[in-house]
Amino acid sequence: MRTSLPVLVAAAAASALVLAGCASPEPAPQASAEPAGLSCDDTPGGSVVDSVTATGDFGVAPAVDFPEPLRVDASQRSVVIEGTGAEVQPGDIVNFEVSIFNGTSGTLVSQSAYSGGGWGAIEVNDTKFIPGLVRTLECVNEGSRVVSVVPAEDGFGDTGSPDGAVGPGDPLVIVADAVGIVPATATGTPQPPVEGMPGVKLDSEGVPTVTIPDGEAPAELQLATLKQGTGELVQEGDSVTVQYQGVNWRTGKVFDQSWGKGAATFPTTGVVPGFSAALVGAAVGSQVLAVLPPSQGYGEAGQPSAGIEGTDTLVFVVDILATSR
Repeated sequence: MRTSLPVLVAAAAASALVLAGCASPEPAPQASAEPAGLSCDDTPGGSVVDSVTATGDFGVAPAVDFPEPLRVDASQRSVVIEGTGAEVQPGDIVNFEVSIFNGTSGTLVSQSAYSGGGWGAIEVNDTKFIPGLVRTLECVNEGSRVVSVVPAEDGFGDTGSPDGAVGPGDPLVIVADAVGIVPATATGTPQPPVEGMPGVKLDSEGVPTVTIPDGEAPAELQLATLKQGTGELVQEGDSVTVQYQGVNWRTGKVFDQSWGKGAATFPTTGVVPGFSAALVGAAVGSQVLAVLPPSQGYGEAGQPSAGIEGTDTLVFVVDILATSR
């Protein structure tokens, strides 16, 4: 059985302050505790990656063949379809399609749907995703198809993948299509503010500042679209890539945010109810404002580690950057 893509590429989960208490995907081995560099790693070709053939059109599931078992000491990469779009840089968020094989057994362990538009988005940062996938996608042009052969140290190391599809020490063969660079902020059309809702002002980088209105917090969930996107609609169970900020209505202070740390990716089913309601049905490219009464957030227990009491209402500003299923 193929392991799911979110587990295999091991996106860093959203902060536990947003999650609804369910288990987050197990993180992949980390190459470093430091952020990815600001310049491209020069991943060379070589005889091992040259032994892999990947045929078919860009955006269509490739036919892949290679002699197994493969053995490789350092990641090797080959661009088999050269794109003409912008170059993917470290720190960019890139949408992609991918097929991943166990280099020892030759087994296909994970594959995206190739249904158009890409599987989903990752930040090109090997502190958040398996380094071999980052080495595959970084510094290629949009529209490129790339083949990589990745040793275990850039994959799942001496532990293997969580479901056993990739064993300890197994290399990976990755065939990835770089569909496009995802904007780092919501790109939708600004909408008129809703009377009675918190005010939101964005700085030059798109980082929000929330102003809490005078008066009592609302007793019911309130949602408003600040920017109307035109992309795909988020569906229940999708894995969504966002920038977000959470503010406590009572204090007016930020208790959690992805801004400054990089976009977060998580399933709509893995967050507090009001946050999920803000995502499902919204279009990619939208910015959504959500006011969550306690019943839609952390309930009577609150979240003491963040200074959230059981009676606190929460305000989230969410930029919806990409979605996948």
